[in-house]
Amino acid sequence: MTVYEMSSNVNEFTVEGFTDSPQLRYPLFITFLSLYLVIILSNLTIFVSIISDSHLHSPMYIFLCNLSVLDISYTSTVLPKLLIMIFRQHKVISFVECVAQLYFFLFFANTEIFLLAVMAYDRYVAICRPLHYSLLMSPMCCLRLALATWIGGLCNPVAHVVLIANLSFCSSHDIDHFFCDVSPLIKLSCSDTFPIEICTYVIGITTGAGAFMLTLLSYVSIINTIINMHSGTGRHKTFSTCASHLTCVILFYGTMICLYIRPAATYSPDKDKYFALLYIVLIPMLNPLIYTLKNKDFKNVPRLNSFKILSRD
Repeated sequence: MTVYEMSSNVNEFTVEGFTDSPQLRYPLFITFLSLYLVIILSNLTIFVSIISDSHLHSPMYIFLCNLSVLDISYTSTVLPKLLIMIFRQHKVISFVECVAQLYFFLFFANTEIFLLAVMAYDRYVAICRPLHYSLLMSPMCCLRLALATWIGGLCNPVAHVVLIANLSFCSSHDIDHFFCDVSPLIKLSCSDTFPIEICTYVIGITTGAGAFMLTLLSYVSIINTIINMHSGTGRHKTFSTCASHLTCVILFYGTMICLYIRPAATYSPDKDKYFALLYIVLIPMLNPLIYTLKNKDFKNVPRLNSFKILSRD
């Protein structure tokens, strides 16, 4: 049975987006295109830098490489379609496209939740158990952890998507959002959405909260270790190694909680659009800046490459 056959009462939706004003069509298009290009180029730069430079082939940077791929991926599930709709002024999305967009968006978002937990664990081992770091974070262990995050993200949204694909929708097929997300689709449904809400909370508690608790416990241990250090210089240097990741965690979970961890009755289209923008556009754009701004390893990459070229000559 295909997705279309499971929900035969609708074959397309209209995505409302941000505005119907013709005057804002091109400014919006240019703005989102510019932001998308910045996200792609900045994250691609990090990816290429890590892959091409052997000095960055440590667990922390391998996980950061995965984060850059994720930031490009989940942004690409939303912005290209949004740009097409703005440019053509054609806001229709097929039911199959909508469900596919929802699945891949949740897939990449869930993968990022697991990856941030793994990155927090990596910092915990490096700071709290440095003598065991090479054993606990061996190349094979890193590969398994990275693979586990992608597999977990791949499997986690299946229940959501299957339940939503089986919903019946009312006469209005206008999605008051700029992409197919869980809340606006639930809002349009004439079916009983209680099973989906229960599924959201159960999955959120068992997987999302589990990953969050691992992240939280890692940082509690890290902060406790830093506080107990006798040297002020040592405390500052140690904290600087995890400050970037901690900033990304706070931004990520802050927007995720505002978007998803609340009852469907409190759904506000306008607020959700802007929270979603923070999550889809701002965070992928800030992550490369946060990780590279005060990172000596990244600052040294051009010098290392120049040194290699001069050495060959």
